[in-house]
Amino acid sequence: MESRSRSMHKLTAKICSFLFLFLAHAAHCFYLPGVAPEDFLKGDLLKVKVNKLTSIKTQLPYSYYSLPFCPPKKIVDSTENLGEVLRGDRIENSPYVFKMRDPQMCTVLCRITLDAKTAKQFKEKIDDEYRVNMILDNLPLVVPIRRSDQDSSTVYQLGYHVGLKGQYSGSKEDRYFIHNHLAFTVKYHRDPQTDSARIVGFQVKPYSIKHEYEGKWNEKSRLTTCDPHNKRTVVNSNTPQEVEAKKEIIFTYDVEYQESDVKWASRWDAYLLMNDDQIHWFSIVNSLMIVLFLSGMVAMIMLRTLYRDISRYNELETQEEAQEETGWKLVHGDVFRPPSNSDLLCVYVGTGVQFLGMVLVTMIFAVFGFLSPSNRGGLMTAMLLLWVFMGIFAGYASTRLYKMFKGAEWKKLAFRTACMFPGIVFAIFFVLNAIIWGQKSSGAVPFGTMFALVLMWFGISVPLVFVGGYVGFKKPAIEDPVRTNKIPRQIPEQAWYMNPTFSILIGGILPFGAVFIELFFILTSIWLNQFYYIFGFLFL
Repeated sequence: MESRSRSMHKLTAKICSFLFLFLAHAAHCFYLPGVAPEDFLKGDLLKVKVNKLTSIKTQLPYSYYSLPFCPPKKIVDSTENLGEVLRGDRIENSPYVFKMRDPQMCTVLCRITLDAKTAKQFKEKIDDEYRVNMILDNLPLVVPIRRSDQDSSTVYQLGYHVGLKGQYSGSKEDRYFIHNHLAFTVKYHRDPQTDSARIVGFQVKPYSIKHEYEGKWNEKSRLTTCDPHNKRTVVNSNTPQEVEAKKEIIFTYDVEYQESDVKWASRWDAYLLMNDDQIHWFSIVNSLMIVLFLSGMVAMIMLRTLYRDISRYNELETQEEAQEETGWKLVHGDVFRPPSNSDLLCVYVGTGVQFLGMVLVTMIFAVFGFLSPSNRGGLMTAMLLLWVFMGIFAGYASTRLYKMFKGAEWKKLAFRTACMFPGIVFAIFFVLNAIIWGQKSSGAVPFGTMFALVLMWFGISVPLVFVGGYVGFKKPAIEDPVRTNKIPRQIPEQAWYMNPTFSILIGGILPFGAVFIELFFILTSIWLNQFYYIFGFLFL
């Protein structure tokens, strides 16, 4: 018996140790979808990709090769998710050749001669302050900018400007200059045991320089302005490259590798550095104060009114006086009367429930880090899918309320719930998309994606709304707690401040006051092409 118990103990210990090792391995290997780390050995080829050109002035993105930049032998589009396509991302390969921990100096990319058309294209993009966006190992390219304040901290600008506008000394005429030399810095975190490295930073310093060379240009020509053999590098833009028709432009780049203490898991911290968290705390305190103030004010008014009316009821002496309804009891027979356009109210309530469900679930996933900015397009894709699947709750809520209003045609109501709000949004979206398509912007949604959106709408959302509507209508109707009078009570003439328009304005200003600070950050991140990631504050 003792030997058997010992063997059982040994078996149990082995099973426990196996489970512990398995769980430890699972915990060690955990990563969020789409953002798995990749290890590179010295000399490994790094894929540098180009993304859209963006501007905070026009909001119209364009594909990288819409400008006559140096193309690779064959342009290959990367596979993009639904959110990336809707954002206007167009990720393509590039002619840049990077090899891990293999520095390069003054590598010539290509030489082009501008004509009137291409010179005009470059000038327009420089005028509108367009930036070039690039990606290396899922990290966006940034330009480090040293702030001139007291702490001299570094901020990072997404992408580098196509060029800049300036004047020669002694001249008042504006000239256009292109950034044709890029000094890349790739930061990596090295594993001393395996000698492999992970990329933790991708930075660039753009320069504009008029390259010079001796004799006629050929593939073996050496530049006199940037020569790796003579250790001559580009460190400033004192002799800039002007953008004019019939002028040649030589594109060059350097690659420098820097070892970094930043680990792979923390590599996005520099992009998401928050210097203004005090403002967000102020936003939360501001919201709480407004909510408490309003709640206290409403509670005080109700208590005073109810207290006065209850005191009056207690003072009534005769049965006749008690039967006469006064004060707040006057409205109990009219409160639950179905309003005019009750069908429309049911549609609005259903759509509101659908919105609420989508926002809540999106926020929960975002707070737990599943919708990180590193998962490009993830937030947009998640919101669209959640909107579609929340259709079942929209149908349930709208038909439940509809049955309370004694409605009978639930199918018609479910169809209106499924189509009214998405139909209006899709119509506006279609018109805007046609305008963007006319501008030849990459922000225009392709026909295939448009078809996929319609398929999600009518193939998933509409049937789910009908399923929810069926379940909601089968439930017993919600009973009113009091009987509604058959004849509506005459409403006396109201004061000017009880006008619906004025009430809507005042009713909207107070909630807006509670959210406007965080709303400012959300809209800033949308219009200024920045990352919004402070979901914890937003959730609060």
